[in-house]
Amino acid sequence: MEFEVSYTLDNEQQFWDELDDIVTTECQSHELIDNALRSYLTFTTNYKGEYIQTEYDIARCSYRLLKSTLFAAHKDYVRRQIVFSLLQEESPDTLHLIVAFLLYDGQQNEVTFEMMNEEGAFARLLELILGRTDDDAGLHRMLLELLYEMSRIQRLRMEDLILIEDDFIEYMFQIIEQLSDDVNDPYHYPVIRVVLILNEQYMLSAHDPAPNQSSSPVTQVTNKVIEILSVHGSSYKTFGENIILLLNRESETSLQLLILKLLYLLFTTTTTYEYFYTNDLHVLLDIILRNLLDLPPSSMPLRHTYLRVLYPLLAHTQLKNPPHYKQNELVRLLAMMAEDGNNHFGAVDETTKRLVGRCGRVAWLKDGDPTSPETPTKMKQRLLSVSMPSAMESSLSVMEVAAQKSAPGIQTPSRANNAMGGDGTREEEQKDPSVEALAVGNEAGSKTMSVEKSPFEVEGEA
Repeated sequence: MEFEVSYTLDNEQQFWDELDDIVTTECQSHELIDNALRSYLTFTTNYKGEYIQTEYDIARCSYRLLKSTLFAAHKDYVRRQIVFSLLQEESPDTLHLIVAFLLYDGQQNEVTFEMMNEEGAFARLLELILGRTDDDAGLHRMLLELLYEMSRIQRLRMEDLILIEDDFIEYMFQIIEQLSDDVNDPYHYPVIRVVLILNEQYMLSAHDPAPNQSSSPVTQVTNKVIEILSVHGSSYKTFGENIILLLNRESETSLQLLILKLLYLLFTTTTTYEYFYTNDLHVLLDIILRNLLDLPPSSMPLRHTYLRVLYPLLAHTQLKNPPHYKQNELVRLLAMMAEDGNNHFGAVDETTKRLVGRCGRVAWLKDGDPTSPETPTKMKQRLLSVSMPSAMESSLSVMEVAAQKSAPGIQTPSRANNAMGGDGTREEEQKDPSVEALAVGNEAGSKTMSVEKSPFEVEGEA
């Protein structure tokens, strides 16, 4: 017999008071906990649309449970029951509350995402994202965010990767294309991040297998992100424009690495050498040169990854065709990076020398002029003026690129520490309008709500 309670409320304050009563119920048995959780979901679902109207309201409900005595006393059991609810629930309104709780809890406690993986939630999220296109847009966006967050903190199982169909990847690309004219559309950022994290999972599966994963061809899965772009890339150009924009804006190291991993595969796969328009490649090259100049010595692994992407970009794409874009600037920068004791780059490690040497052997760079009185600072300032008119591959490189990781939330340091904007982005990124013009319709700077602490502590609701 289900636990049901009838409520009659006169105002919003009564709603929040009653919700507090539900989540502070003392429960001494699993049956009582189940009743309280059922009551929480039934109560919030019943008033969704009346007292729960915005994403902020849904977050408030989630944090009421997260900060409750019920959750504090029975965390593992509550989490597992909410995960089971995700696997079974069909009501969009109830799912919205379930997904919100798992997202906010998991962003603070990765054990939640690990539990979801153990219980087979990845397959369920794929099903919900692809099959719930007509439901609440807020729910759909939150499902995308949950899939991304769950996938970026752990390795997905081979049996989960096999479940990803071509239709799912194409659907991700289609969302971006269909909504490309809406400058403020909130879908672009979550969708792009899902594509990027799935690409990384494919790379890790192929080139850095988990200890319990066989690397035999039988167990390998095709990277469907690259496969779809190889066959249908001309139909999904907006995605490429958006990841260039995102690389220009993004200050979180882990997201820069995700973008660079995808770029590396695009520039080392014959069928995607020319996925980008030439003008977009010019913008991308400017961004890479600027970031190579801006990264401090402490970001050496990230600099190595940029260099690993730079070589195939120069050697395989339209940039190899005349007129050669930024030829002299490239030659000068590479010469500085290989120079021991350079005032800007300091001591040069052997990996940097090897990677710089590989880039320097690109045929069309050999005629460049390495001599210039220009300082690195002036070169960087000039590289920021992006113009936008209307293999020497090694198996080591792809494994190194695939294996590069950074903890979520860590910001890439900048040499110009005093040139940070109020929102944490570099001033150069904020003031680069020609790069911004690349992505028709993506406010990629909008981030998921920070959950290091409750967003409601300022209201005394923590």
